[in-house]
Formats: sequence, C-alpha cells, structure tokens
Amino acid sequence: MYRTICTLLMLSSLIFCSGGARAQAQSATPPVEQSMEDFSFYGVGDKGKKNWDLAGKSADIGSEVIKLNDIVSNFYGEKDTVKLTAEKGAFNRTAGNLHLQDEVVVTSTSGARLTTDSLDWDRKNQLVTTPDKVNITREDMVITGQGAQGFPDLNKVNLNKNVQVDIGASAANKTQQQKERITITCDGSLQIDYEKNLATFNTNVQVQTRDALMKSDSMEVYFVPEKDSTAPESASLSAAAAQSRIDKIIARGNVSITQGENVSYSEEAVYSAQERRILLQGRPKVVFYTAEGLHAPAGN
Repeated sequence: MYRTICTLLMLSSLIFCSGGARAQAQSATPPVEQSMEDFSFYGVGDKGKKNWDLAGKSADIGSEVIKLNDIVSNFYGEKDTVKLTAEKGAFNRTAGNLHLQDEVVVTSTSGARLTTDSLDWDRKNQLVTTPDKVNITREDMVITGQGAQGFPDLNKVNLNKNVQVDIGASAANKTQQQKERITITCDGSLQIDYEKNLATFNTNVQVQTRDALMKSDSMEVYFVPEKDSTAPESASLSAAAAQSRIDKIIARGNVSITQGENVSYSEEAVYSAQERRILLQGRPKVVFYTAEGLHAPAGN
C-alpha cells in the first residue's frame, strides 16, 4: 500500500499544464534517485486535453532528469498524431525536453517516418533536432542526409548536408520502377515543406534520371498535391518526373542538362511537367551532335 501511494504521488507531480505552474515538493534535502518499472506520464493543454504522453518500461527518477528505457512517446497535434520510440533517453522535468538515443523512430499519421541514432524533442517549441544521419520515407520518396531539424509531424523538415532524395514509382515491377526513378543530391541543405509541396536544394545539386542529368547551384522542386497526383507522359526527363509527382523544377546558377551526347547550359532552367518542356534562361547555349557533326547554337 505504501509503495502504491508513493507511486501515485510521484506520477501526479509529473503532469504538466501548458498554462500553469508545476507542483514541487518542499524538502530541505535533495530527493534520492529512485527506480520504477512501467513508468508513464503526460501533459495537458489549456483546455485540459492531453496533448502529449511519455512511457518507458523502466525509469530512474532524479531531482531534474528522468532516465528512461524502451521509450514510447506521442504528440497529439491538431491534424496529426506523432509517435516517437527509442531504446533509451532522458526527460528533463524542468525544461520539458526529451532526449532519445539508439534506434530512434518517428512516425506520423500523415505517412512520414524518420529514423536516426539520436533525437532531441523541444516540447515547448515543438521542434525535433539531430546531428546524426537521418532517413525519412514518405509515399514513394526516400530522403537521407546528415543532421536535421523540423516539426514533430515531419511536414516541415530541414536537412543540413550530404542529401540524397530517391523518388520512385510505386509499381510492383522493379524494372519499370528503376526506369521511372529520380535521384536528387546536394552537398548543402535541403528544406522540405509538404504543406507547400516544395523542396529546396542547395549547393552542387544534381538530378539524375534514366537518360538525363541536370546540375545547378540551387534548385526548387514543386510536387503535385497528393490528391491530384496525375501528370502527362512525355520523353526523357519529363517521363520520369511525370511518374514521380514532380510538377515543376526551377534550377538556378550554372545550370547544365545532359541527355546522351547533347548538353545545354544556362543561368536558369524551368522544367514544367504540364507543358512538357524545359525553358532555358540567361545566356542559354545548346551543344548537340547530328549526323553532320557538332553544333553549338546559342540564343536569348
């Protein structure tokens, strides 16, 4: 009975309200760290509705930090519910921040999934960050990079460097899927905003399809909204993009497009899936081979 009462008292002191103060035990001596099994607690919003919870199979409870094992945490947003799991971590009772370590997985009801080695969740600002390599999957898109920051629902994510994005068709035929795949890489950062259907790549950007290669200093890739993911069929770069929900690509700075032996150069290139064409702007130059030999026309 004594153990049960103590457990209930400790749990009640860990329930946070976003608009109110947290109750603290008054003691002349610092509390002794205690261990518990099947530990859980939660936080509530202004209207008394639970907006997050946290559970672990075991916990070491200190005066400020709670160390947890086999962690499962949920964030209940207005649109999505986000689930975070990890083998171990630590919860700071004062700041309300959670550090996750080893086999970290973040999943959202929108279909996004992130895996990494460690993750910090800033509960107050609703941000997740990691310096480690991350892997993000959503629909037919796989994203990898070093370091990331974003909202827990993964609708807005920034990757720091060494980014690779593989966009493939959902077809079961692997041969056909390989033909339709697009790989985009960049040395710098990538900003993804799924609400705007926009991805912005920076520094040494390359887009590789089955039969075309586009390079530029930076690039904006616009996607067709999920409910309207239809695009016309066309040749070369357009064919792959049409099958991958890409609507438009704007490449800027030292742009080159290679298709077979033919190469084009410009300061900017705009690819439109709907119009099935690429518009070169800023001192465009096209080098192509014919039966008669090499040609290099230029235009405005």
